[in-house]
Amino acid sequence: MSAWAPGGALVASIEVTAATVQRGDVIQLGGRACRVRDLFQLPQGAKQLVFESGELLTIHARTRLLAVRSLRRR
Repeated sequence: MSAWAPGGALVASIEVTAATVQRGDVIQLGGRACRVRDLFQLPQGAKQLVFESGELLTIHARTRLLAVRSLRRR
């Protein structure tokens, strides 16, 4: 599903995994929307996500999360 967000950005609700998560994705965790600031590759396909709030989340290679991603115009 894609929609226009306030400010005119096109956003989409997507499913992300350790292989597809990107900087800037917004993931809802515990009722809070957290934006991915940085990520680090870990052994066996896992990734550690660093959120703008400073919190860390390590996801396994097969973990699936729902996120909102801003679609960039070219």
